Amino acid sequence: MLKEFKDFALRGNVMDLAIAVIIGGAFGKIIASLVNDILMPLIGLLLGGLNFSELAITVRDAAITYGLFIQAIVDFVIVALVIFLLVRAMNRMKKPEPVADPTTKECPYCFTSISIKAKRCPNCTSQL
Repeated sequence: MLKEFKDFALRGNVMDLAIAVIIGGAFGKIIASLVNDILMPLIGLLLGGLNFSELAITVRDAAITYGLFIQAIVDFVIVALVIFLLVRAMNRMKKPEPVADPTTKECPYCFTSISIKAKRCPNCTSQL
């Protein structure tokens, strides 16, 4: 059982996934810092000195911090944009798959699909 676990853990896909999770976590922290420390203060300044982290509504003893929710939405939009741009760039780098040679053709008389090697249509028996 220990050998099976070792084989599973050291398989290439698992290691790639682990690396992606670690890099993704670090990337998320960078984006959170960009939003919280640079973008949101600038947006708040443009809106008349508004501090998003202090935006809240108090209902009895509960504080609903909707400003932090707005910051989380901005975080998500930036991460989604970056992932979209990365996937788009990767798709452009892929070579298009070669088009396979056709294996069928259309009978000019009855318009049914037949083998490309056919000399006579099996449906209407026309000579091709």
